[in-house]
Amino acid sequence: MISCRFSVFLTVFLFFGNLLLSQDTLDLRNTKINGYRGIWFELNQKYTYGDKYSGGLGTYTAKHIPLAVYSPKADKTFFVYGGTPSEDKRHLLCMIGSFDHKTLTVNKPTVVYDKMDVDDPHDNPVIYMGDDDHIWVFVSGRGTKRKGIKLRSTEPLSIEKFEMVAEEEFTYPQVWHTDTGFFHFFTKYTGVRELYFETSTNGTEWSPTQKLAGIPSGENNRSGHYQVSSSFKGGEKLATFFNRHNNGHPDARTDLYYLQSEDNGKTWTTVQQYTLLLPIHSIDSPARVIDYDSQKKNVYLKDMRFDQNGHPILLYITSNGHEPGPKNRPYEWRITKWTGKNWETTVVCSSDHNYDMGSLYLEKDSWKIVGPTEPGPQKYGTGGEIAVWISRDKGEHWKKEKQITSSSPWNHSYVRRPIRAKAPFQFFWANGDPQKFGKSELFFGDFNGTIYKLPYTMNANTEKPIKSHN
Repeated sequence: MISCRFSVFLTVFLFFGNLLLSQDTLDLRNTKINGYRGIWFELNQKYTYGDKYSGGLGTYTAKHIPLAVYSPKADKTFFVYGGTPSEDKRHLLCMIGSFDHKTLTVNKPTVVYDKMDVDDPHDNPVIYMGDDDHIWVFVSGRGTKRKGIKLRSTEPLSIEKFEMVAEEEFTYPQVWHTDTGFFHFFTKYTGVRELYFETSTNGTEWSPTQKLAGIPSGENNRSGHYQVSSSFKGGEKLATFFNRHNNGHPDARTDLYYLQSEDNGKTWTTVQQYTLLLPIHSIDSPARVIDYDSQKKNVYLKDMRFDQNGHPILLYITSNGHEPGPKNRPYEWRITKWTGKNWETTVVCSSDHNYDMGSLYLEKDSWKIVGPTEPGPQKYGTGGEIAVWISRDKGEHWKKEKQITSSSPWNHSYVRRPIRAKAPFQFFWANGDPQKFGKSELFFGDFNGTIYKLPYTMNANTEKPIKSHN
């Protein structure tokens, strides 16, 4: 009898013990998290003024595009981010949430994909919505050691459940909706970071991947690039700005290049319609817009838009080096645009970090930039306080219109622009302390200066975000 009771006790003990021990190894895909919790991360490359970049990076990187899309049919903004199960864990969950513009509420977010033993927001997701209203999520991989994942919602306009469609090699996904389906810019790690693209009409069958750029340089003749891209009028024009990594090293990112296609990637040209052969492999290619290498400037790409005439515009930061801190000042926010006749560059403002990241908005009578341009509580750390800058002459001159945040406990970073952004969800971001591991919250806001903090803990299936005016 004692032996029998002991056996039952042991079975129960082992069951619950194993359950508790395996919480971090359970796959949380298609489950709900009771709140919006961003991932905290540090690259662990330490310098006098801290890590090269760190903090609340739920809306990282600038090369993940887009992170949010507004659906007029649902009157909702759907958005993805890098999350975590709880404040004390560095465990990346690829999350999706939705904001209902009618009820001003958010749903409990869904785990689209659980990265299991990964804590790196380089694996953050991006979002795509096609003509059939199904929501697609592309989860970034990391070279060949972690493959990229393509997932599709089982129901249109729903974030409740996603099914895996494919597992492939891609990093830094940038997915655009065109009149013919999907256009996907991405990166492959071939010992260095090189640029590729692929297309699809249905998301399940894809064209062969084609290499866009791999420009060799330096003593070892290695290449490397980062890019930001955009689509004009349903893919009538697709384009990318990219930089170049001297000797394949991303800390030596410099120069500025531009490519465009008006036939869904069949042919590629300069902005002046000069046809180029792929991949781009020459430093002095006609695709080069600015030689920043001769100026000894680093180039950090942030956002790309087209004006109403289909002319490309780029938002980016230049600096004197990759290490954080005052020695590499100025960290200049710049706009480079095509006027129809020539490239023009203007300086918007300066901030205090290479990885400060904002977004560019083109309105009928003004251009606006929203981003962490102001010093934050953790000086010389990633992010800062958020401000809105405005130009009424198509980027020729800029002035600070208003400051969105102030007296914050932690820096705000990676302010992102939804596709078809609608107030009050016109931009969203995460906060966090870049100097030490901790909590990261998520926010969204509008150009009136209203801020909403997404609920960190949710008791109901839908709740209203916390509204505040700065």
